[in-house]
Amino acid sequence: MTEAEYRKPQSDEARGVFDPEITSEFAIPAGLAVPKAGGESETTSEFAVPQGLDVGQQAAGEGEGSAFSLPRTYSARQAPVAFTPAAGVPMVSLTKDVPWQDRMRTMLRMPVAERPAPEPGPKAEEGGPAVPRVLDLTLRIGELLLAGGEGAEDVEAAMFAVCRSYGLDRCEPNVTFTLLSISYQPSLVEDPVTASRTVRRRGTDYTRLAAVFRLVDDLSDPETHLSLEEAYRRLAEMRRNRHPYPTWVLTSASGLLAGAASVLVGGDAVVFVAAALGAMLGDRLAWLCAGRGLPEFYQFLVAAMPPAAIGIALTLGHVDVKAAAVVTGGLFALLPGRALVAGVQDGLTGFYITAAARLLEVMYFFVGIVAGVLVMLYVGVQLGAHLNPDANLGITQRPLLQIGASMLLSLTFAVLLQQERSTVLAVTLNGGVAWSVYGAMRYAGEISPVASTAVAAGVVGLFGQLLSRYRFASALPYTTAAIGPLLPGSATYFGLLAIAKNEVDAGLVSITKAAALAMAIAIGVNLGSEVSRLFLRIGSAEKRRAAKRTRGF
Repeated sequence: MTEAEYRKPQSDEARGVFDPEITSEFAIPAGLAVPKAGGESETTSEFAVPQGLDVGQQAAGEGEGSAFSLPRTYSARQAPVAFTPAAGVPMVSLTKDVPWQDRMRTMLRMPVAERPAPEPGPKAEEGGPAVPRVLDLTLRIGELLLAGGEGAEDVEAAMFAVCRSYGLDRCEPNVTFTLLSISYQPSLVEDPVTASRTVRRRGTDYTRLAAVFRLVDDLSDPETHLSLEEAYRRLAEMRRNRHPYPTWVLTSASGLLAGAASVLVGGDAVVFVAAALGAMLGDRLAWLCAGRGLPEFYQFLVAAMPPAAIGIALTLGHVDVKAAAVVTGGLFALLPGRALVAGVQDGLTGFYITAAARLLEVMYFFVGIVAGVLVMLYVGVQLGAHLNPDANLGITQRPLLQIGASMLLSLTFAVLLQQERSTVLAVTLNGGVAWSVYGAMRYAGEISPVASTAVAAGVVGLFGQLLSRYRFASALPYTTAAIGPLLPGSATYFGLLAIAKNEVDAGLVSITKAAALAMAIAIGVNLGSEVSRLFLRIGSAEKRRAAKRTRGF
């Protein structure tokens, strides 16, 4: 075919339009009448305006809009706040200059799927460490922390830090009052590995507690390269190490603590010596009961008897001293302030089962103290001792002497808690500051004792948290001993005395006041710690997530 013939138009028959053999599936069948569209295009789209819908004409001079064009009501000067900040969305930063406690708390409060994966470090051996051994090390570290009085949240953070340092990021620790458990799931399709450990013995040794915190800090540091065997060796050394203070130092510290507490409530030199002797005798009796295997309830009961007996003996001997100050000083050395603060802290952070168990333990200890003192007060009342429940109204104000006594009380309390010698000076000064704040508000400002105690305890918690973050250590050694001068020893004694004299109403009022002061101490310490994390930039401005309010349902 020539080029001219190719360009010549072909006929309809040649094109196959009328050929019945050559049709299309889109051709209109014969006999079907289709009305012709009156000049309207048959090609439409889902964005076309339906027929019959009146739409206002677009303003003259305004072009066709798009998804990226600004609306007519937009004003650059009155623009709304952008969803994305100008500097970008801040990234979650978990750098090593942040204390590991804050980093691990933040990680624990994240869902598992949102946690950033750990960076591979040189600690793990070829093929990774054995999962059961890592879980066993984690449980042993958590056991030492929980037995030493650490809060449940800090124990979980430490356990998570240990597992994460060895590459086990998909793990979930769980801490209750006597049971620790941890579960690790390698992936969503593999079976989890779970291990648990029971805490059967509790002991107060803040030196060991500080050593455990240093171990966890070294494990969390990627530059330390601490192997699993080295971590086990250091943990074994902590268990073998003896307490930093001998027994006679602890007994002397107990006596000095009681004597300093008696000075805080108006005692003189004779009262100081009497309270010290009663506390040391009660401490030795408690050690004797512990050696015979008696529970702590009976140890507290026996330890509360000698100070009360000495106070009653001074009253029966008509010695011109404040016998109430002797008994109050002895009670200061027995009140379980450490367990109370830990219990309230667990409740405020959402660990309600552990908090309930700790507070129940505090109640049993308190009942033991009450029983021991009530027995001696009842004997004194039967012997004709003239004990005055209203003697607390005559407390004299001696600011310098009381500040010195509060610092001595904090110092001896720190020794009883087996603290490191490097922390004793800091906690002593913290106790002096606490009593200065309390005295200024209570006596100079004439503010209620509960509010004054709460504010002073908040200062203790704030300073304790700052000191612990500065040294990357636990806050307990810097706060527990410093709240010693604030413990409600006098309110407890006068409530028990009123009950012993069959003045139940007045006794319950005083006991309720003592409970309110104890709660104010615990909440103030926790609030001071939270304020330091919330408003002060300590290593990072990162905030940890918290539970939302349930609004009653």
